[in-house]
Amino acid sequence: MSEKYDLIIIGGGPGGVAAAEVAAAKKKRVLIIEKNGWGGTCTHRGCIPTKALLACSKHFADLKKLKRMGINIVEASVDFAAVKKHQQQIVKVSALGAQKLLTDAGAEIKQGVGEVISAAEVRFTDSSGKNENFQTQNIMIAWGSVPQVLPGVNFSERILTSDGILNLNTLPASIIIVGGSVIGVEFATFFAELGTKVTIVEILDRIIPLEDQECADLLKQELTRMGVAINTSTKLESLKVTGNSVVMTAQKEGKQLEISADYALLCTGRKPLLHTEELDRLGIEYTKAGIKVDSKMMTNVAGIYAVGDVTGGMMLAHRAEHQAKFAAKNIFGDGDFPYNENVIPSIVYSHPQIARVGYTQKRVEDEGLSVEVVKSQYSVNIIARAELMGPGFVKAIFYEDKLIGATIVGEDAAELIAPLTLAVSNELTKKQLCSWVIAHPTLSEIFTPLIS
Repeated sequence: MSEKYDLIIIGGGPGGVAAAEVAAAKKKRVLIIEKNGWGGTCTHRGCIPTKALLACSKHFADLKKLKRMGINIVEASVDFAAVKKHQQQIVKVSALGAQKLLTDAGAEIKQGVGEVISAAEVRFTDSSGKNENFQTQNIMIAWGSVPQVLPGVNFSERILTSDGILNLNTLPASIIIVGGSVIGVEFATFFAELGTKVTIVEILDRIIPLEDQECADLLKQELTRMGVAINTSTKLESLKVTGNSVVMTAQKEGKQLEISADYALLCTGRKPLLHTEELDRLGIEYTKAGIKVDSKMMTNVAGIYAVGDVTGGMMLAHRAEHQAKFAAKNIFGDGDFPYNENVIPSIVYSHPQIARVGYTQKRVEDEGLSVEVVKSQYSVNIIARAELMGPGFVKAIFYEDKLIGATIVGEDAAELIAPLTLAVSNELTKKQLCSWVIAHPTLSEIFTPLIS
């Protein structure tokens, strides 16, 4: 007789780990299966390695500010091997941390392939090919995502996806980045700050098209200042490896553009990882956009749930975690845990950073809402000035006196969005915000106009 669990989770990324923690804390018997590495895409090919790299490039770029403060640094240089070692160490720490969270919580973990046989059975296959079937009351699919690739592009050692670029062990002298959305501008920031000649090619009329227009304009200004060449309204035609370089041809405003670089990086987004044969056999409904789930994250097959990137939408680690906690709590009888897709914050880790939550100005305009927009500049904040943080602003949107959205562009935007996310998720009014006392002098005083 096979063993029986209360919940089996397939996928050890942020969503899977969060669900396992919640279920184990409720004294349920939980098994989580991961194929490649604990922590999933976020830890190994996404959030964690890229932020480790951006930390290195930011510290190097910030050295240029020190002369203004009376500190002279002579002949600073980049040891790319050491940069890569930092990336690898942070990934290792994150992966071990995810595994420790699971074992400390009391979840059972297995490394290998998990296949859903039915709503009550999962087959596990280990690295040697040995199979074992497990019975379960509930199943959670957390397969994650993979890079979206363009048709006709042949990948090689010089034409890479965002996954492949993380394995690069030499700093390129030049690189073409196809795609000017979140992943593209983050890699552009990293390489440009370390001295690489960067060219961005974006088919739309501006970079980071889902973000606030003013934020996109400011980021474009700062990337251009770094030396990044930005080509918007530009359609890629071909990428070809010629010797030790990549030649790109594209169409821009009716004219052909040809650019050569050491490498080309395709940052054209990610898509859900869908094992379609398995889904079809089980009768689980899905589209190219992801597995369909109801308001409790359950698929159309009772007892089978799906969370995270595999469900489409915003492919963010913290969204996957929140979905998974919500689903696990509902499965095991805690229906009071709230989930609201509209209050999931989103961050672009470029320099400057961009962070937003809730309504954007464009969404307000599209829905025809009459709102009040309050804006505050970094230039009027004494800490931003003292620490030479550069340009930035916070934009808050009030509807019927309630804070319904906020966007920040500037240094530390990723940290500053947290209190605004709390305010938006609780629909705080201006009157309630007036009780918010902000210490002086701090960067957080940029929020003062919101509470005046």
